[in-house]
Amino acid sequence: VQLVESGGGVVQAGGSLRLSCAVSGSTLSIVTMAWYRVPPGKQREVVAGITWNSERTVYGDSAKGRFTISRDNVKNTMYLEMNSLEPEDTAVYYCNARTTSGDDWGQGTQVTVSS
Repeated sequence: VQLVESGGGVVQAGGSLRLSCAVSGSTLSIVTMAWYRVPPGKQREVVAGITWNSERTVYGDSAKGRFTISRDNVKNTMYLEMNSLEPEDTAVYYCNARTTSGDDWGQGTQVTVSS
C-alpha cells in the first residue's frame, strides 16, 4: 500500500496537532497500522497502533493519555490526535502499515514542539 502523511508542523508546548495518513492501494491486505516517530538523534519508537478491521488500539508509554489513534475505513485514512504536546514529542512521525506482504512506510512528517 502507499501511505502519505500530513498534518505536521510547529506548535507550542501544550498545543495540539492531528496527523493524517492517507492510504491507497491494496487496503484489503492491511492487518495493522501504526504511528512511529524518530526524535532527533534517537532511535525509532512506536507511538500507537491500531488493527485495521477491529479498531483495537495500543499505545507507547509516551503517548498514553495524550494521543489518540483512529482510522476511517471509508476514507482509508488513519489519524493521530496529539494533545498536551511537549518539546520531547519533537520528531519525524511515520505512518506504517503491516500487510500480508510485509511493512509499508510513508515519507514522514515533521512535528516540532517549541517550549
